[in-house]
Amino acid sequence: MRKITIKLNDELRSVYVEPEETLLDVLREKLGVKSPKCGCDRGDCGACAVLLNGRSVRSCLILAIETDGQEIVTVEGISKDGLSKVQNTMLEKNAFQCGFCAPGMIISTTELLGKNPHPNVEEIKEALSGNLCRCTGYSPIIESVQEASKE
Repeated sequence: MRKITIKLNDELRSVYVEPEETLLDVLREKLGVKSPKCGCDRGDCGACAVLLNGRSVRSCLILAIETDGQEIVTVEGISKDGLSKVQNTMLEKNAFQCGFCAPGMIISTTELLGKNPHPNVEEIKEALSGNLCRCTGYSPIIESVQEASKE
């Protein structure tokens, strides 16, 4: 076991981790952060996406021990002061059915709009390409991102 300290959603948190524990497992099981989901455990679906130092990453592919001293933002951090404009537009447009992919989509959209506040449809599709949704045809999700980028 090794103690790591991370800045999680603007709060310094310390936790003991095993060398083989993934960031996803530590976030969910040891730190109580439930928005990242284990969808595939291979990095294919994007359900476990978090922002690591401002970049969207698959938390199931990163060892927790590697994140010592780094900043992690999850959906809980994005919405700690209320729903973000991305979340609000996704709700308004009924972007999700089951909601399992929602955290990853929100993380990817947040990263995109932070870099490019007014993306075109192709840029939106590219930014969301690592996120699988098994319920929708992606159209309401893309429309939500377009709407959020107008504000």
